[in-house]
Amino acid sequence: MKFLMLLLIMISFVVISGCTEKSDSSRNENVEIISQGLAYPAYLAEPTGAGKMPAIVLIHSFNGLEPGYKNISDNMANDGYIVISPEWQTFNKTPADEVVGGLISDSVAYLKAKPNVDMNRLGLTGFCAGGRYTMLFLPQMTQFRSGVAWYGFPYSGGFMNQSKPEDFIGQLKAPMLMIHGTHDAPSPISDIYRYATALNATGKYFELKVYQGRPHGFMIENGSLSRSFEARDAYNEMVGFFNRTLTE
Repeated sequence: MKFLMLLLIMISFVVISGCTEKSDSSRNENVEIISQGLAYPAYLAEPTGAGKMPAIVLIHSFNGLEPGYKNISDNMANDGYIVISPEWQTFNKTPADEVVGGLISDSVAYLKAKPNVDMNRLGLTGFCAGGRYTMLFLPQMTQFRSGVAWYGFPYSGGFMNQSKPEDFIGQLKAPMLMIHGTHDAPSPISDIYRYATALNATGKYFELKVYQGRPHGFMIENGSLSRSFEARDAYNEMVGFFNRTLTE
């Protein structure tokens, strides 16, 4: 009996130690991105290890930089990625595309100034409106080697009815993963299939992961990171895609 209790204590210690090591493998802080003369708050999460690492610019949804997006950033840091998440709605809830594009470019410049960032392994990801920005700017910003668009809007001109992501299909060179749900009302899955068909017709490399029954924004529930099977699986799909496309 004493041996069994000792064994259970040892197992518990190993489990607890493993969890602690996982949380200690990354750090995070609030920083500022200067863009067009304005200081935008941003969330930075990065591994604690030495050496140069791949980096991701993460663009949050229309609902702001909710805690769930910080959780995603922290998880990606634990998986070996430096992640910068700028709050693009700081000065305007519905900014023009060029404002957001400038902020993304300045976020890249911020990463470039960090000695631990491998600029040859840079990715872009975004959710909802951020998914549209990923579709829109991935073809236009050649510094990104790949991108993941979460429930984006390929046929939307944005808040000011400007350019649509479909307009830039011909410029797309980087691989793109699209993640979507079949019950997405704001961005119908039919639009994603149509966009995928257009990408395919022009020979652009993409991957598409569709979750049956999932609504728009299924990764975040009430501001927090969802613990559903679909959310966990979708996260792994994103990280796996970046692991494959952001190779040295």
